[in-house]
Amino acid sequence: MDVRQIVERIVKQYRTRSPHELADRMGIIVSKCELGSIRGYYLKKYRIKQIILNCNLEEMEEQFVLAHEIGHSVMHENLNTPFLRESTYFSKNKFEVEANRFAAELLIPDNIIFEHPGFTVKQLSRLTGYEEKILLLKCKINSL
Repeated sequence: MDVRQIVERIVKQYRTRSPHELADRMGIIVSKCELGSIRGYYLKKYRIKQIILNCNLEEMEEQFVLAHEIGHSVMHENLNTPFLRESTYFSKNKFEVEANRFAAELLIPDNIIFEHPGFTVKQLSRLTGYEEKILLLKCKINSL
């Protein structure tokens, strides 16, 4: 599965990289509630796609979690994810890895990295506002 191509097709189709705008344009219902240690999950019930986000997430983490769950909605449309327990950026679960790749590709366009060739991961993190581990994931995906 070429996640980069999937993301680029979706960005072109919906003309946005914003996870909130994307969810809205794709007709995905996004709700927030108290989820304890769970950051978010995707589910599809009666052909209605829904993403539930933890209401206690900081802005940038919420962007990543929402992008990750949109990845599930696109690539694993009929897989409800509340029961996928691994929630780390470097999960071994195939579905979680693909959703993480989707989120990194959506949130960090290649041109950000190419336009700053001498930047370290730490500097790119400060530039984009995303945690270093997300930048590391993006760089690992693309072997940049």
